[in-house]
Amino acid sequence: MSKKIYIGNLPFTSTEAELQDLFGRHGSVESVNVITDRETGRPRGFAFVEMENASDAADAIRALDGSDLGGRNIKVNEAQDKRSGGGGGGGYGGKRY
Repeated sequence: MSKKIYIGNLPFTSTEAELQDLFGRHGSVESVNVITDRETGRPRGFAFVEMENASDAADAIRALDGSDLGGRNIKVNEAQDKRSGGGGGGGYGGKRY
C-alpha cells in the first residue's frame, strides 16, 4: 500500500528530480509533486512524495525530517487527507420574495 508524504520548508529551487533522488534512497518512489503557484508558476516551498511501500515511507520520514536541503531544514511527515467542507457557501442571505 502506498503512502503519501508532505515535505515543507523546501528551498524554492528544489526540483521533482532532486526529491525523486533523495526519497529514492529510502525505497521506491511512485510520484513527486512540487506545488507551484497557479498565477506565477513558481514553487511554493512544499511538495508531496508518494512511496510504494508504507514502511519505506516511514523510514524516509524518520531519516529526512529536520535534515538540511539547500540550506533549509525540511519538514517531512505523513500527508494528511484534504479536509472536506469549508468553502462553497454562495447562498443569498437576504429576504426571499
